[in-house]
Amino acid sequence: MFSIKKSWWKILGVLLTAYALLGGLLMEVPRLAILNETIRNLYYHVTMWFGMIILLTGSLVYSLRYLSSKNEHFDIRAEAYAKAGCLFGVLGIVTGMVWARYTWGEFWSGDPKQNASAIALLIYFAYFILRSSFEDPQQRSRISAVYNIFAYFAMIPLLFILPRLTDSMHPGNGGNPGFNYFDLDGKLRMIFYPAIIGWTLMGVWFASIKIRIQDIRLTQDL
Repeated sequence: MFSIKKSWWKILGVLLTAYALLGGLLMEVPRLAILNETIRNLYYHVTMWFGMIILLTGSLVYSLRYLSSKNEHFDIRAEAYAKAGCLFGVLGIVTGMVWARYTWGEFWSGDPKQNASAIALLIYFAYFILRSSFEDPQQRSRISAVYNIFAYFAMIPLLFILPRLTDSMHPGNGGNPGFNYFDLDGKLRMIFYPAIIGWTLMGVWFASIKIRIQDIRLTQDL
């Protein structure tokens, strides 16, 4: 039976996501050179990647908890949060490519941050391939948890450090000012921050469905 009291965060996630989708298309945005109307993608491309980072951080925490407890339920949660995070990562790459097409002239220009983002996602895709290569549950959980920790700490320099050490067309990299410096005004903030919360809650919801299914399977196997 549906319980509003228990599912308030799901309702909030749906409402905030709907607000970001509609508000992002309809509300007024700053008119900036080159960006023009494409700045609306800030509400989708950037906020999805914020959601991705939060979800992958949750996956990291559960992998650490698994290694300290050997509780299979933590491994299930680590995998579910990683899948939800990578879903937003792929959506972030796609929306970023669309944005790049209209601002830089092509979908993929070999920008350092584009390349680093693709590498980070490939590292996480290898995590899922690794999981599927083991038949023994305990061995799979233990090795996957260790690899998940590696994947997370490889992602951080790829996304936030290496692009800043070279020329990049992304805002905040290669000497380019970040959005919060020159154009993240009050109008953008009204949608930007709710969108981050909305996408993150939707990702947690997706992960919770996966967790519920896996928990049932684990109980049946015992």
